[in-house]
Parts: sequence; structure tokens; C-alpha cells
Amino acid sequence: MAVTDDAILRVKEMIVSGELKPGDRLPREADLAERLGLSRNSLREAVKALSLVRVLDVRQGDGTYVSSLRADELLGALSFVLDLHRGEESVLEVLEVRRVLEPACAAIAAVRIDDKDIAALRELCEETERSDSVERLVELDLEFHRRIAQAAGNAYLAQLLDTLAGPTVRARIWRGIAQGGAVDRTVAEHRAIVDALAAHEPELARSWSTVHVAGVEQWLRNLG
Repeated sequence: MAVTDDAILRVKEMIVSGELKPGDRLPREADLAERLGLSRNSLREAVKALSLVRVLDVRQGDGTYVSSLRADELLGALSFVLDLHRGEESVLEVLEVRRVLEPACAAIAAVRIDDKDIAALRELCEETERSDSVERLVELDLEFHRRIAQAAGNAYLAQLLDTLAGPTVRARIWRGIAQGGAVDRTVAEHRAIVDALAAHEPELARSWSTVHVAGVEQWLRNLG
């Protein structure tokens, strides 16, 4: 194991064990390096790496702190990586992951969703049907899937799904959908998902969500 990787693992163990909690300030570099049996240079590199993925927050002139460790902050780095990989193969791989996660999310949401969210989802379907702007379609689609994920009541799942198919990836998908004349079919699938959610039928919501994501995935494969 590389020295820096070992240093990262040591700091991680302190956080996982609860020795360092969200918001805690790390001990002085020299003290922490001595305590962990590391060189100051390897500890410095570990801190730099952990700050890049937002586990640590380096405050100039103040010290280094453990971040809040909130899902939205920690998954921000993943969003950055996904934005760098914009090829067709990367988009298809993202859709494969969505095909695994979104149906499960929809099934959970079907049990927990309330009438207010159902009404909001139906309105999003109406507006999507009326929209002729790809930019607006992307916004509406993000909001549609975000509301379902939020209704599931799992912050990590909601943030992961939001990150996996953020604006950059969705813009590519919706440009293809609009050019291929598949907007009406996509909206119809959205409506079917909402109907399943409104009926509080988890397996039906799971099935329609699978059909929806798999359909977009297959359609994009055929285009290629």
C-alpha cells in the first residue's frame, strides 16, 4: 500500500470509529503525524486528498476540520467525475446504474408518498408535455425524478440518483429524445409511474420505472 493511501486509511479509521466527528478539528499536523506513525508529508498529502472529496475542510489560517459528511457534499466529487466523462458509453453506463436504483427508489416512494407530491408530479407531467425547449425538459425531468427520490425518504439514495443523472447527462439524453420524437412516449411513462405511486403499489411503480429507464437506455443504444 502506498504511503499516502495508508495515511488516508488511518485518518478514515479515526472518523469511522467516532474518534473524529463531523465538525471536529484535526490535531496539529506534527502531533497527528507522530501519533499515527506517519511522516508529515504523507499526512499532508492524505489531508489534501480527503479535502478534494470533501471529507475534510481545510480552512486557511484556522486548521483542518472534518466536514459535515452530508451526502450532498460527499457525492459532489462524483458529479464532477461524471461531468468529465461525456461519451455515449459513459451515458449508457449511468443509465445502467439508474436502472438498478430508480425502480427500487420508486417502490419505496410508493409506500411513503403523499397527495401533495402526487399533485406536483402530475403538474410536472403536464408541463413536460407542453414544453418544446430541451433546457426546460431537462429541468422538469430533474425535478420529476428528484421528487420521487425525496418521497422515498432516503437522503443518500436521493442525492446519489440526483448526482448520477445531473444536468450534463440529462441534457444529452433529452436532446436525443426530442430529436427522435419520443417526448410523448417518455411523458406517458412518467404518467404511468405517477399512477402507480398514487395507487401506493410498490411493485407496479418498480415495474414502470424499470420500463422507463430501460426504454431510454435501449433507445440510445439503437441510436448508436
